[in-house]
Amino acid sequence: MTDKPASPTVLLNLTVRPEPYPPHIRQRLELDAKDIIARYPHPRSALLPLLHLVQAEDGYVTGTGIDFCAEQLGLTGAEVTAVATFYSMYRRTPTGDYHVGVCTNTLCAVLGGDAIYEALQQHLGIGHGQTTPDGAVTLEHIECNAACDYAPVMMVNWEFFDNQTPESAIEITDALRAGHQVRPSRGAPLCTFRETARILAGFPDERPGVLEGVPGEPTLAGLRVADEAASAPETGIPAADSGDGEGMR
Repeated sequence: MTDKPASPTVLLNLTVRPEPYPPHIRQRLELDAKDIIARYPHPRSALLPLLHLVQAEDGYVTGTGIDFCAEQLGLTGAEVTAVATFYSMYRRTPTGDYHVGVCTNTLCAVLGGDAIYEALQQHLGIGHGQTTPDGAVTLEHIECNAACDYAPVMMVNWEFFDNQTPESAIEITDALRAGHQVRPSRGAPLCTFRETARILAGFPDERPGVLEGVPGEPTLAGLRVADEAASAPETGIPAADSGDGEGMR
């Protein structure tokens, strides 16, 4: 008779079911959810804005928020969780009043994004996805913000701060933590992370200047190059040979 090795112990991190929202909060959220769902031909299409709605309530997507979305749309908690954990804009941990995202994608990185992110980590004493003890700033390195013409770029609650340096980024976060009004490089004045989430849920953005602004010179420079290339005369270069000699005739 041979001894069989003992089976490894499997530990399961089981948690209790999330507590539902209190009645007065649930009633308010249900009215908002009804408004959102009515915009779509199929209820489940409203999941993304509903996730922003519960994130506006809690500061991140909680188990309670996931259950609420599932109930409103007739989905399972697993289906909602699969979406909430796929998109990085849905936070999984409590978020500060100001979500500071430093672009560390290729162009921003080589122009100073990596240095900006490292300087903020050291200055704030936090790492990726963490929040300052005062609850003011959550720091992340993020992917391309589609603002390469103003690299390196930092975003605060998804508003642009262009052509940043380590020094200017530190100055911005210090001002935010001190409660000062900080104006983005373009767009409307900053609002809090929760207020931003409600706007992303599809509710009106009533900040002054939200629809104002014109393209900047770095953006227009690329457009001019494209226009010039499109209107340039033919060079007369023969077409590439397709293999049968036709291209060189």
